[in-house]
Amino acid sequence: MSGPVRPFRFGVNMVGFGSGEEFRQRCRRAEEQGYDTIHVPDHLGLCAPFPALAAAAGVTERPRLGTFVLNAGFWNPALLAREVATVDQLSGGRLELGLGAGYVKAEHDQAGLPFASPGGRVDHLEHTVTELTRLLADPEHAPRPVQEPVPLLIGGNGDRVLKLAARTAAVAAFTGGRQVPGGPEGTMELISPGELEERTRTALAFAEEARERDEPPELNYLIQYVAQTSDPGEALERLRPYGPRMSDEELLSHPALLLGSPKEMAEQLRAHRERFGFSYFTVLDPYMDDFALVVEELHGS
Repeated sequence: MSGPVRPFRFGVNMVGFGSGEEFRQRCRRAEEQGYDTIHVPDHLGLCAPFPALAAAAGVTERPRLGTFVLNAGFWNPALLAREVATVDQLSGGRLELGLGAGYVKAEHDQAGLPFASPGGRVDHLEHTVTELTRLLADPEHAPRPVQEPVPLLIGGNGDRVLKLAARTAAVAAFTGGRQVPGGPEGTMELISPGELEERTRTALAFAEEARERDEPPELNYLIQYVAQTSDPGEALERLRPYGPRMSDEELLSHPALLLGSPKEMAEQLRAHRERFGFSYFTVLDPYMDDFALVVEELHGS
């Protein structure tokens, strides 16, 4: 994999909420465990991202705070700029703004918002990035963010989104997922490791073509399942729903799925960095305690 070998960074995506105090306790624990970023998603039925990040800012000092990722279709750029600048101020300049095109039609229907074609959703994402960047760069904009610019994380797998990330983002994030053929809109499955490698190579090629930057974006990947086990084969049936059309070998080598002892999982992440270029890994919060042992193994490497 071409591109610089970056040191590892680790984030935790807070998909659970509970009470306010429970959420704050998990944020404090994430900081204690060495996580570099506390992420919050943007889905109806989960906590609102910016109030949650403001709460996280109030009980932590070191971790960056990120949206992972905002559904651009939910947001007006001017209103989003106000949210971004406010949370960046409240956090002392720790915000990492994640944006994506959105993929769940049912959420748009529930919110009474149009659900455009894939191309239309990427059009809106590009418009949002352009307008948001313009607004936050305007010295007359109030409130002002602390960071200039606020770093962008752009999530997606398609060529247009990867080109956008190559031009504008500090981080290009991959879920490695796609719509299940014939399944309900928003039902996703993992793409194979081979397909994912092609996507990351494409992202780096787009970055090489982008004249706006000196180095490619950092590459992020979302880890969706972590299990400490001495018998990975035993876990295959639990892994099968993530990639029902993959071989056993593909499932066991997929970067979304980590199995083994902390040392074995750390070695897997080193191999994924070498093969795919991923150095920034985010884990879902149900697995944050198990994954913290991996963070400890790889700290500073």
